[in-house]
Amino acid sequence: MTEATNRPALDRDHNVVRYGVIGTGMMGCEHIANIAALDGAAVTAICDPHEPSLTRARQAASAAGNGTEGPAEFSDDRALIDSGLCDAVVIATPNHRHVAPLLDAMAAGLHVLVEKPLCSTLDDCRVVVEAGRSHNAVAWVGLEYRYMPPVARLVAEVRSGTVGELKMVSIREHRFPFFEKVDDWNRFSANTGGTLVEKCCHYFDLMNLLVRQRPTRVLASGGQDVNHLDEYYGGERSDILDNAFVIVDYANGVRGMVDLCMFADATKNQEEVVAVGDAGKVESMLPGSTIRVGRRGEHWVGGVEEETVVDSRIKYTGGHHGASYLEHLGFLEAIRSGGDPAVSLEDGMWAVAVGVAAHKSIEQGSAVEVSVDA
Repeated sequence: MTEATNRPALDRDHNVVRYGVIGTGMMGCEHIANIAALDGAAVTAICDPHEPSLTRARQAASAAGNGTEGPAEFSDDRALIDSGLCDAVVIATPNHRHVAPLLDAMAAGLHVLVEKPLCSTLDDCRVVVEAGRSHNAVAWVGLEYRYMPPVARLVAEVRSGTVGELKMVSIREHRFPFFEKVDDWNRFSANTGGTLVEKCCHYFDLMNLLVRQRPTRVLASGGQDVNHLDEYYGGERSDILDNAFVIVDYANGVRGMVDLCMFADATKNQEEVVAVGDAGKVESMLPGSTIRVGRRGEHWVGGVEEETVVDSRIKYTGGHHGASYLEHLGFLEAIRSGGDPAVSLEDGMWAVAVGVAAHKSIEQGSAVEVSVDA
């Protein structure tokens, strides 16, 4: 199916921003639900060559009350982009299939939100970033962990000077294994970019955001020790890492560390982000949405400030504690105002660069310099 079917009536008189969603797997359907919760936005087109995924997207749009006729449906992303039905597109295809629809959408002058990671390789990231230099609409990378309420509060505390001069950032994710995806595409590093790109780009982006300097060097240790060891697809065994430690050095002397374990299902806090400076420490924890603030000279071990962080703007919580909704609020505001994206293509590229360097460090058994240059 390459022609649009079931075209919705478009209300241009009331300034409704029309969205197309390319790739309607788990995250594509998550985006559909979040867009439906926005004021002045509607999903007018969906695209996926996998009919069961398209069916789930149709159901997601219906459940969200996205119009009476439902979005137009495509199996070819270029046909959606050329349809004239959309002002913006969300690209939620598998990682290694971001490049073509992203370049096509930018060439068509559409606003774009592309899921993380920006691309699965640095070569592809460079191509996309270069194309973005002549793109006059908004191009935004879906690194929504920035918007999780306790994490956003942690960033604000660091910015306001609570920890003094930032010295260390530590991020721990102890969680369950990767979800099953269509055709098991995420079982191979060639498709994902590797676990430290696919999963940890979120955390490298947070580090880059907090430090506000470029990462310079990475030292990592990791392996595939528990998950997917007996999984074979087309005669090839899954090769995705399920645990790692990654240390990141920055130009200004700040150090970052990621502790990832994907066979730690039995845990209370799935994600913990910690920022420490010469004047104090701030911690955020999920899923409890907790923030802890400790100031040297004022607090002591066990006696810090603690509260639950709530963002009243969230109208749809979804699978990311409301972060995807807040991300979409920012994206929509940038579209309406003509402003810059809060998470740029370059931000996405640098997050991938750290992940790529981390994988190279594991392979070489030594520290690796971080660079986005060819």
